[in-house]
Amino acid sequence: MRQLSVSPNGRYLVYDDGAPFFYLGDTAWELFHRTTRQEAELYLSNRAAKGFTVVQAVVLAEIDGIDVPNAYGHLPLNDQDPARPNEAYFEHVDWVVQRANTLGIYVALLPTWGKYVQPDAWDAAQIIFTPANAQSYGEFLGRRYANAGVIWMLGGDRQPTGVEDIWRAMAAGIKAGGGAQLMTYHPYGRHSSSCWLHNEPWLDMNTLQSGHDRRANENYAMVSHDYALSPIKPCLDSEPRYEDHPINWLPGNGWFDDLEVRQAAYWALFAGACGHTYGCHDIWQFWMPQRQAISAARTDWRTALDLPGAFDMRHAKALLLSRPYADRIPDQSFLIDPGEGTNHVQATRDGTPDQADASYIMAYLPMLRGIEVDTRVIAAERLCAWWYDPREGVALPLGESINTGRLALRPPGSGPDWVLVVDDVSRGYPPPGSSPWKEYAR
Repeated sequence: MRQLSVSPNGRYLVYDDGAPFFYLGDTAWELFHRTTRQEAELYLSNRAAKGFTVVQAVVLAEIDGIDVPNAYGHLPLNDQDPARPNEAYFEHVDWVVQRANTLGIYVALLPTWGKYVQPDAWDAAQIIFTPANAQSYGEFLGRRYANAGVIWMLGGDRQPTGVEDIWRAMAAGIKAGGGAQLMTYHPYGRHSSSCWLHNEPWLDMNTLQSGHDRRANENYAMVSHDYALSPIKPCLDSEPRYEDHPINWLPGNGWFDDLEVRQAAYWALFAGACGHTYGCHDIWQFWMPQRQAISAARTDWRTALDLPGAFDMRHAKALLLSRPYADRIPDQSFLIDPGEGTNHVQATRDGTPDQADASYIMAYLPMLRGIEVDTRVIAAERLCAWWYDPREGVALPLGESINTGRLALRPPGSGPDWVLVVDDVSRGYPPPGSSPWKEYAR
């Protein structure tokens, strides 16, 4: 796998040749713990076919991860001691990581779920880590996966307050063992790693968890907060509302669907995120009817692989990579009425903040409504506009027009959400979502 790093402007992730890496993640927390190799192959092949570039998985898993063996009867640790990892268990982890890499997928590798480091009110914690064995365990992982396509993701649904020394020791151990890949931290709901760790030298990027309740509508505000921090670091929503997840954890409230999944994705991406993580409540825990569930679950994970929201994510990736990417910025200033709440419109463009030098603008409309934009942000005489369908990945041309400084449009009558794309005609851009970035990079 090619090495990943932070882009020169500190906003995005890139491959070793400078090409943009779009972090399109999927949440597979129990992948190592609950699947056979045949099941892991089914899952990974499905995700590769849908264009996912990252899967997020935990070595010491949340659901009885150190008490219940994996599918082959192996526990991860001898006597629940992080300094004594079980070789047989890690041979399965090796296989899954290697298979993912072969399919072109990086693994966001969580060394442990947070419950084994710090207790929390909703979970019966089993604290097994100290700074000393966290360092040892980190070195073991760093050596083992030094040459693998992984992104280190410490944390695991916990805040680090009071146990920062353990996470620092684990990060130092990974680095000492040779794990030089990118590193981040997965926090608990409605928070970002930036709340506590933004200035940690080992933290290459911020990840946030906008969560699984209606308030998660505001993930664009969380991304905007992290985008504005100094020093500049990439950020993304690594755990938004999951598809087929009970709203506010209560089935009586209904279940998040593909529209709400798309809203979270486009809001975060257009607010400046370097990528996005999709999640499905049935898949992260690899739930089957005969298996224990965390909260309510209703769909066998193998069926849930092809829920519509998972297909939709590739269209967001294709859209953003079809225009110049490295200098993409969030910009609400050209929206005449951005709306609020579930009607909030989020916008992005290329160019320089506070300058009218864009070659394209994009605006995500989460529901059918009219939109008016100030097109003076594009310094061009002629414009070309499109409606982009985030469900099908199809661009509907609206033709060319003189840039009069204002453009008022209403999306087509079908479908709840749309993306407006307006281009500088002179750039000769293809239909949104249809071609890779390199042909049009500045």
